Amino acid sequence: MLTTCLLLAAAAIGCSKSAEEEAKDCATALTERTGSDSSDTPTASEAEERNNALDKTLADMVRSGYEGVAKDATDAVEKKTKDGGKSRPEACEPLLKEDYSALRMATAIGGLGWTGEGGEFDKLKMVEGLGG
Repeated sequence: MLTTCLLLAAAAIGCSKSAEEEAKDCATALTERTGSDSSDTPTASEAEERNNALDKTLADMVRSGYEGVAKDATDAVEKKTKDGGKSRPEACEPLLKEDYSALRMATAIGGLGWTGEGGEFDKLKMVEGLGG
């Protein structure tokens, strides 16, 4: 009996995924919904960096008098995120709400074509994508 319990415990530990692996699995599921490149699987921290770069760009645009373009970009991300569906994919279930939200937005940004080769947010691609 003790041997069985130890084997089950070892199997459970061996099967658990790291937070980074869970985030990548979630991002993979979200890329299918948002039209992002299937290789665009950021970790939660990378997603947060991408989102922060977008936020900073939008704030800079508003400060520079480009409120309309900033609103268009915000609307595009919101639409792409909503188009991805409201239900959380099964692969995303283990994630905290904040991490899931960050990944959802980051893959929407990727789905809009606003990322560079390394997955970072690219403001020039955003402007081009908005027709500017």
